[in-house]
Amino acid sequence: MAKKHSGDRMPPHDPPHDKEQQQARRALDRLKTGSLERNIALTKLGFGAGSSIVAHSIRNIFRGEIDRDSANHDFYKRQAQVLADELGQLKGSVMKAGQMLSLYGQYFLPAEAVEVLATLQDDTPAVGWKYVAPVLDRELGADRLGELEIDTQPIAAASLGQAHRARRKSDGLELVIKVQYPGVADAIDSDIRTLSRLLVMSRLTPKGFDITPIFAELREMLYQEVDYGIERRFTEDFARRLAGDDRYVVPQVLERYSTARILTTSYESGVSARHASVGALPQERRDRLGSAFLDLFLTEFFGWGMVQTDPHFGNYRIRIEADGQDRIVLLDFGATRRFERRFVDPYTRILRGALDREPGRIERGAMQIGLMQEGFPRNVHEAFAAMCETIVEPFTDPAEGRVPARLLTPAQTYRWGASDLPMRVTQLGARNALSRYFRVPPREIVFLHRRLAGVFVMLAQLQAQIAARGPLLRAIDGLGL
Repeated sequence: MAKKHSGDRMPPHDPPHDKEQQQARRALDRLKTGSLERNIALTKLGFGAGSSIVAHSIRNIFRGEIDRDSANHDFYKRQAQVLADELGQLKGSVMKAGQMLSLYGQYFLPAEAVEVLATLQDDTPAVGWKYVAPVLDRELGADRLGELEIDTQPIAAASLGQAHRARRKSDGLELVIKVQYPGVADAIDSDIRTLSRLLVMSRLTPKGFDITPIFAELREMLYQEVDYGIERRFTEDFARRLAGDDRYVVPQVLERYSTARILTTSYESGVSARHASVGALPQERRDRLGSAFLDLFLTEFFGWGMVQTDPHFGNYRIRIEADGQDRIVLLDFGATRRFERRFVDPYTRILRGALDREPGRIERGAMQIGLMQEGFPRNVHEAFAAMCETIVEPFTDPAEGRVPARLLTPAQTYRWGASDLPMRVTQLGARNALSRYFRVPPREIVFLHRRLAGVFVMLAQLQAQIAARGPLLRAIDGLGL
């Protein structure tokens, strides 16, 4: 039994998920919070990387071309793994920046490095209670803490903080308390500077590539994510907007136990979309869940201009209901981004052009958001239009014949779980060398497509068989574009 913050009995836990068990076993027994200690750790890492680069370069002189390619693959992977391991130990903004690099990095880092950095999204050890207890004491004070019973065993851990189950003694209300790690906010500027230097020293970036704008954006986003007041307002906003839709559950914020470094919400039960009980649901119930995921994304982007851009499976739970009206529990709104009409409208034009096979409209929309430039060769414009027309495959009319027959059910709905669309799109881009011209797209594209990819993965996980054209057209028809 985990030690409690007070002596009262905790309500029984749901069966722990594998991830939560792993986090508990791997809890860090120390946390490097001082800027000097963090800089020393990263500097040592940088010197180690430099020595490895010299040795690798010398060995490559004596290798044949095939052996050299294989050695480069292994080298990049080792370099990135060392980087990821150290970031995981440091926690805080430097680790969060590493996570974000796995998103931006797909456009300029070696594939081996992106693959390893992406593990930071899922494989995050918790820290010991002795590091989070002082934060609670300082932020809430003895009186408010005395009203709660807190389980010292975290149920989830991330780069900037971790979450603990709790119970309000007065009425037994079950809560989740998200606690920010100490020193996180104060270390952002130093961490960003050090990590950018380290990335250059590791030689993971292309020669001559300017990473300054990317790290400036990372810095801005990190300052938003460490302000739990912003996340609290987004959580309340989502709860208000979805209050009348019984397909979704948004936790209630408890303002009395929330500060800029603490966020306390009601505990909302549910299981992962990967849980066997979800996979065992009848097709029609999984389809209803899939439709709800798709509708939510379309509403967020086209209707609200406000998107929760982190599609991590841990941010969603499925509440299986006895009456068959299963619900999606939405968690963690720290990665919510606003999208202005000056981006939404041109992006909608790209979609319209792709759906209607009008390359000129695709081109105009892409240039309006800075995705394409006048100087691009004509064949690049054509290849980009062809890729867009492929991407919208699930949203096309089956009668057009653009969807492979194997991906359509007898009812002409799309088989999301059987689709190889992401692989086909990637191959199309590689075949036309589009990465040479679309080195790093606007950040709105990076984070929007992160969530869009998450929707695709979720529908595939649910093995959903739903038609997406109708929901998309309803979402964009009112925009008049």
